[in-house]
Amino acid sequence: MMKNTTAALALILGLAVSPLWAAPIDDELAHLQHGWAQAYYQVPEAQQKARFEALAQEAQTLVSRYPNRAEPLVWEGIVLSTQAKVVGGLSALDKVKRARERLLAAEKMDAEVLDGSVYASLGSLYAKVPGWPLAFGDKQKARTYLEQALKLNPDGIDPNFFYADLMLDQGDRDAAARYFRKALAAPPRPGREDADAGRRHEIEAALAKLSS
Repeated sequence: MMKNTTAALALILGLAVSPLWAAPIDDELAHLQHGWAQAYYQVPEAQQKARFEALAQEAQTLVSRYPNRAEPLVWEGIVLSTQAKVVGGLSALDKVKRARERLLAAEKMDAEVLDGSVYASLGSLYAKVPGWPLAFGDKQKARTYLEQALKLNPDGIDPNFFYADLMLDQGDRDAAARYFRKALAAPPRPGREDADAGRRHEIEAALAKLSS
């Protein structure tokens, strides 16, 4: 009887404590996500370099704090790749290489984490980075990664947006418009309202250009 009571108590305590253990990383990830959305979509261009430098340090700290979780690695990869876009030039090359390293490490740990964000981010990276000899850009690899992302999250705003962008880059305007419209119709992501609003603005601008 005592054993059963003890086991039941342990189970109840475990259920009660687990969310408390999960909360810190969830809160820290949310802070990083909101910081990224604000820096990318709302901060004046002149301030973006400094903001992304701070975000990169925050992401690196999060990875160090949670070495067995894939989510911080994904977000460090996202921050680094966006930082590379902001700084531009040759100084961006080191950042995109580090971004790829983080994303590939996250893929090994949990390829389906964050609704396939690993594949969406890798696809976008391979699509936008220069090819050999400067870097590792590869449109075919980009397409493969983005199609994997779409399999995991077929209605998601990001994989559809990135795939549409790739189609546009490759001259397929009809496919680009179709996937941009699908991205625009994506269901809202709870807690990511700021990122969704910024992404929808990008999509609407892209569709306006296609229809002009």
